[in-house]
Amino acid sequence: MRSPRAVRRRRPAAVPVTALRALGPAFVAAVAYVDPGNFATNIEGGSSYGYSLLWVVVAAGLVAMPVQFLSAKLGIVTGRSLPEACRERYGRRTTRGLWLQAEAMAMATDIAEFMGTAVALDLLFGIPLPAAVCLTGALSYLMLGFQARRHRPFEVVIAVMLCLMCAGFGYLMLRSGVDGAALASGLVPGAEDNRATLLALGIVGATVMPHAIYLHSALVRRRHVAGTGAEIDRALRAERIDVLVALTLAGVINASMLIVAAGAFHGSGLFEVASLSDAHAALGGWVGPAAALVFALALLAAGLSSSGIGTLSGQIVMEGFTGARIPMVVRRGITMAPAVLIAMAGWDPTQALILSQVVLSFGIAPALVPLLLITRDRAVMGRHANARPVTALYALIAAAIIALNAFLLWLVLVP
Repeated sequence: MRSPRAVRRRRPAAVPVTALRALGPAFVAAVAYVDPGNFATNIEGGSSYGYSLLWVVVAAGLVAMPVQFLSAKLGIVTGRSLPEACRERYGRRTTRGLWLQAEAMAMATDIAEFMGTAVALDLLFGIPLPAAVCLTGALSYLMLGFQARRHRPFEVVIAVMLCLMCAGFGYLMLRSGVDGAALASGLVPGAEDNRATLLALGIVGATVMPHAIYLHSALVRRRHVAGTGAEIDRALRAERIDVLVALTLAGVINASMLIVAAGAFHGSGLFEVASLSDAHAALGGWVGPAAALVFALALLAAGLSSSGIGTLSGQIVMEGFTGARIPMVVRRGITMAPAVLIAMAGWDPTQALILSQVVLSFGIAPALVPLLLITRDRAVMGRHANARPVTALYALIAAAIIALNAFLLWLVLVP
């Protein structure tokens, strides 16, 4: 094992950070929490089980906040992204294993982003799925080009998209109706059957995203050139606000997705809304054409914003774990290949979305455990190392996720 002290490095003096200036990195990371995979899992959960899985959405959102702040803290204090810190702390074999699983998670993420955007383009403009997937790739290049020029305008655009999605689903909730008593009962933990458990795990996988953990540490590293003492303290306080605001907004969007599906579909006897296209059609028929249009536009906004973020996080993963850098164009072509193949094979895009979210749930622990081990180390973090109660909390979160993954494997493998 390499010395953990290698993670720390000399840095230029910090630029003073205010709360307003710091708002942004968490909003970019929060896009991962409202990508098309969330649409698929939350809508299927709401249509099939009403409000009963709402507690999963709320719990996953609450778990995401401390996880994202921990990632940001690593970047602010050390000036390193999580993949860079892992490469400098662990041996070659461990680092290679972490890199390979992170790349697999990047491909699963791209499936969700590309398929969701392609479905939105089909719903809005009637573009066939394979062509829509290729168009999504081209549009994601535009997003990345915009991000590469200037960080702040890109962050503002992402924040605006999140606000538009929140407003859109707020409108849909008003139009579809909400059963207050049923909603309150949905906040009580429980699962009706194995399928509900599978959906719950998919919701967790769609909410706590591995690539967002890698991404956030790099975003704040670029925004906050870590200094010493007061500068780091101010940056951490500002980032707490950033995470709280951005992840609360993402949590509201996720909860509203399930609430809309529960009210508009489950409440109307539509228990099997099997696809995003079915959800669009059902909203148009039961609520009105305006609701269907808002749904499709929200899906498009989610897909476009998250497609660029997925490629950016993939680049951070490769550079951090391997030290290698390949052109974004090449990387985008590689990671979008599975989505193109799925579209050409004629697979159901919504089921592909849900499966990708379940796969992503297996990538949470390999990202969270190294993050926890590094940020509790005083040789790396100094006085900002995690206190024992904080370490215990994160260990409990990681253990719960690993237990859920093991239960999922048992459901799949045991007849």
